Amino acid sequence: MTNRTVVLDGNSLSLEDFLAVTRENAPVRVAEEALERVVRSRAVVDRLLEEGRPMYGINTGFGRFADVAIPEDQIQQLQINLIRADAVGVGAPFPREVVRGILLLRANSILKGYSGSRPVVHETLVAMLNVGVHPVIPEKGSVGASGDLCPLAHLVLPMIGEGEAEFDGAVLPGGEAMARAGIPLLELKAKEGLALINGTPVMTSVAAHALHDALVLQRSADVLGALTAESLRGVSDAYDPRIHAARRQKGQIVSAANLRRLLEGSTYMTRQGELRMQDAYSLRCIPQIHGASRMALEYVRSVVEDELNAATDNPLVLADTGDVFSGGNFHGQPMAVAADTLGIAAAELGDISERRIAKLVDPALNHGLPAFLVRQGGINCGFMVPQYAAAAVVSENKVLAHPACVDSIPTSAGQEDHVSMGTIGARKARTIVEHVQAVLGIEWMCAAQALDLQEKRILGKGTRPAYDLIREHVSFMEDDRVFYQDQRTAARLLAEGVLLRRVEAAVGPLD
Repeated sequence: MTNRTVVLDGNSLSLEDFLAVTRENAPVRVAEEALERVVRSRAVVDRLLEEGRPMYGINTGFGRFADVAIPEDQIQQLQINLIRADAVGVGAPFPREVVRGILLLRANSILKGYSGSRPVVHETLVAMLNVGVHPVIPEKGSVGASGDLCPLAHLVLPMIGEGEAEFDGAVLPGGEAMARAGIPLLELKAKEGLALINGTPVMTSVAAHALHDALVLQRSADVLGALTAESLRGVSDAYDPRIHAARRQKGQIVSAANLRRLLEGSTYMTRQGELRMQDAYSLRCIPQIHGASRMALEYVRSVVEDELNAATDNPLVLADTGDVFSGGNFHGQPMAVAADTLGIAAAELGDISERRIAKLVDPALNHGLPAFLVRQGGINCGFMVPQYAAAAVVSENKVLAHPACVDSIPTSAGQEDHVSMGTIGARKARTIVEHVQAVLGIEWMCAAQALDLQEKRILGKGTRPAYDLIREHVSFMEDDRVFYQDQRTAARLLAEGVLLRRVEAAVGPLD
């Protein structure tokens, strides 16, 4: 656990704060001004209930039943029934970090003061985060329209003594997990069940984690593209700043600048006409291709960071005026489009990496290196089949990268007649990122092998640490060996940011 404490106020949660809580178990506390907003919002709900004013989901039914009035003595049961009815998830459970993100984002949204819940609701969410009660939430079942109703219902079940939760390393009945953690069960009052399950924290949590990992990959891809360029004695003229300034595309300008910094001092790189006039696109167009993904990820980050601090409940309680409006902030379309963009941007980093791998292993394309990067081919297959693995996952990525947000299927008897599929898009993006981590890890090993098979020269200022790091963990392949563990090691060093930290210690932060 980190020593850092994250303060929630509903408005200032950063991606870095989010990850500190979800991955480093940073403790959470609530800002005083946020608590005041919650109290004022709840006071509006209580007053309007006393007046008997119809309010969606508070004293009416849900979805198609929005016009059904609920008697006062059944309002509390309405909230419990909502949770039970919506907890119909399918598939494997989300990983712990995603669940922690969901708890965090639901609490942060409530603290904006639009949800009309009592302080005990967000206090329970924060307590679960701080002591480590993690509801078991199936990954599938949300269409991302009225928010993430289904998975969020599974989040709430342990809070009312039902469902399942992981605590202290064991999966327990929800009530037992809460009791062992010393957290009182929540007695849902009017509006509170709806406040807990109407919103986008599931798709946002999945997408935020995938985004962070993709941002690490984005810079790591520049590092490994540079290392491969050296291993193939690439033509450095393609990275000249004047080329990229002429096009004006920010992403490729940044990527080209990264390549020049990484390759500074390299004697592996050549000049135009020295060995050949130009390289294949997978080397020559690294700035253009990586740069396009870079710009796409900037857009995704802007959407995610806004959603981390968004009010996505329905209806919204406006404490300043006493109004309660039923709108559509729960609809996941902004996140859905961003998640699909994230998947496409990451997939392209994998596509070009696989093409560089294929070039490295092909004797017709690798400029004199041994076939499949092994000295005694025939008896040894060398890196032949790692390229197969890379090809397999990038081809799978092409299927996964098909946008989910362009699909829609009506629910609730046509009341919810357009849905976002945002949670599906976020889950697909997360899988794509994991695949690209594996592909870039294979490229890293291939590039190091290619360097070891030729005359030693001077590596660049930023590529030298990359080469040294992989050789600390993965040895040169003289003869075939069981290789999947090495591949996992390389992917892990990428995913955990070890490669990026080592390189940036030598050249400074990459953009």
